[in-house]
Amino acid sequence: MAAAGGCGHNGFRPREETTMDERIAFDWNGIEIAGILDIPGNGSELESRPAFAVLHGFGSTKHSGSSPALARILYERGYITLRIDMPGCGDSGGDRGRLICLEQVAVAKRAIDYLETRPEVDQSRIALIGASFGAAVSIYTGGDDARVAAVISSGGWGSGARKAKIQHPPPEKWEKFNSMLEEGRKKVAAGEKMMVPRFDIVPIPPHLRGNLDELSLMEFDVETATSIFDFRPEDMVGKIAPRPLLMLHPTDDSVTPSSESVALLERAGTPTDCHFLSEVDHFLFSEDDSRAEDIITDWLGKFFPLDASAARNAAK
Repeated sequence: MAAAGGCGHNGFRPREETTMDERIAFDWNGIEIAGILDIPGNGSELESRPAFAVLHGFGSTKHSGSSPALARILYERGYITLRIDMPGCGDSGGDRGRLICLEQVAVAKRAIDYLETRPEVDQSRIALIGASFGAAVSIYTGGDDARVAAVISSGGWGSGARKAKIQHPPPEKWEKFNSMLEEGRKKVAAGEKMMVPRFDIVPIPPHLRGNLDELSLMEFDVETATSIFDFRPEDMVGKIAPRPLLMLHPTDDSVTPSSESVALLERAGTPTDCHFLSEVDHFLFSEDDSRAEDIITDWLGKFFPLDASAARNAAK
């Protein structure tokens, strides 16, 4: 990724270093998963570095949404990042628009497997970061896989069913959503396929839809909707401790209610930091606002520093 002068459209500083930007791929259940590995500098300053797998949002890709911004923040602070496309998204294989939550958890674990093979990576310090859907998958995976050294969540959620009920008011829209799920389950049981529009699953107000680009999926297999409805990262969040967890959430998030991060916080162990940011919305890292970046920077320094010896001293 080439460096450029000035600031990007989101107000963040552009990269100022060279990078060992590498397109990679690994197999998951016979499906090729595409990724981009970013190694700061020439990879020689430290014997090995901590790394983050960066998980994209709903129907997004490694090139769009929050993933590039999150990777840039970490990269500029010396962390290795691996951005991946989930099955059915971007450059990865799989059925377009079929996004199954527990399959994404399995793919996140395979991303960790891949990072463990890289000599530049400190195998004991592999973390997860994600926004929205990617945040929920990061939290679940962090609780389910002891190899995850830390988790950062932006706009995540704990219960797909509870989230959906808030996202689909009034009662007639909630009834329509449940009817879609019921019809979808019948179709799946009969071995039939059913596609549904993006906004019938996760509504986004018109004024925010410009944050979706041409790479974003706009139609999904109905199994995606039932999978989200049944997904409960809050059942796993308490298992992340004593590994550190950072949660960020816009206070007035008009896509994923901030009450979802409250629910996660209530079930999380320590150390957990949770920050609610006012006057920003769901696409936090497309905003011209540096607060989230500053919070991540401070948290990394305290709970997941670049230098392993500093991390050991912090744990004492």
